[in-house]
Amino acid sequence: MSVMNEELIVSLIKEDKWMMEILKFARSVNLPDWWVCAGFVRSKIWDTLHDFGERTPIPDIDVIYFDPSNIDEFEEKKLEEELKSLNPAIPWSVKNEARMHIKSNLPPYTSSVDAISKFPETATALGVKLDERGNVILAAPWGIRDVINLEVRPTPFFTETKERMEIYEDRIAKKNWKSTWSKLKVFHMN
Repeated sequence: MSVMNEELIVSLIKEDKWMMEILKFARSVNLPDWWVCAGFVRSKIWDTLHDFGERTPIPDIDVIYFDPSNIDEFEEKKLEEELKSLNPAIPWSVKNEARMHIKSNLPPYTSSVDAISKFPETATALGVKLDERGNVILAAPWGIRDVINLEVRPTPFFTETKERMEIYEDRIAKKNWKSTWSKLKVFHMN
């Protein structure tokens, strides 16, 4: 395989019929500032770097969007149902990032990419979407270095407080990614 870079990541997604179908479904519900993010992107990269012949199952497909004009959680559930009606086999999870700061007791996010930058791990702080012409767009606010080097470390946002680092450590323990992707290097609190 050639060296993994942003162009190759986009190409891997474009060549994956299942991923493209999910992106088309997500685009079809016309959400403002939408992205399919986290494990959807990260797992594809890690599976490729581990030469897996089959996709690693992921617990949910995270669709995020940013709409400060309607932060009712019920709206997210309606959108999940709409996506389920398009493909009930997909474990859709829809979140309005204009609301999520309240749940996390943080200052408001300014956009979906701002919210992605505040995900716990740099390797998970990734999103993809389709533009108007159907091109795959990749958002990686902390870059792709960690994810392509199979390194799991907290985002700078999570290193700011002991409480966030404890959340990071709990996630690392619960996710147990190393049992699936053996080449990972996981960085812990000092």
